[in-house]
Amino acid sequence: QVQVVESGGGLVQPGGSLRLSCVAPGSRFSIARMGWYRQAPGKQRELVASIDRSSIPDYADSVKGRFTISRDDAKSEVYLRMNSLKPEDTAVYYCNGVDIKWYWGQGTEVTVSS
Repeated sequence: QVQVVESGGGLVQPGGSLRLSCVAPGSRFSIARMGWYRQAPGKQRELVASIDRSSIPDYADSVKGRFTISRDDAKSEVYLRMNSLKPEDTAVYYCNGVDIKWYWGQGTEVTVSS
């Protein structure tokens, strides 16, 4: 019953930046493709960025060029740097493996508003 823990969300103005962090404990981390997901009010959870065990990233079109995902296998942590934030990025952000799953965490809320 290992759960991920996300942090780093908050309120930011349009055009601002945030850096999200997530720890996913356990030895599986180093072989897992890790992802950042988000769920906006009234919408389904969507995968916005992922990074494989070789640190090759992949992004949804909606965040490409603005978000950067990275990982630190020694710490079992994955990060999401979000630049040029838009109001439509407002959501609860979650991390988890894409294929190998941990129990979902509480997420971290990101609000982009002036």
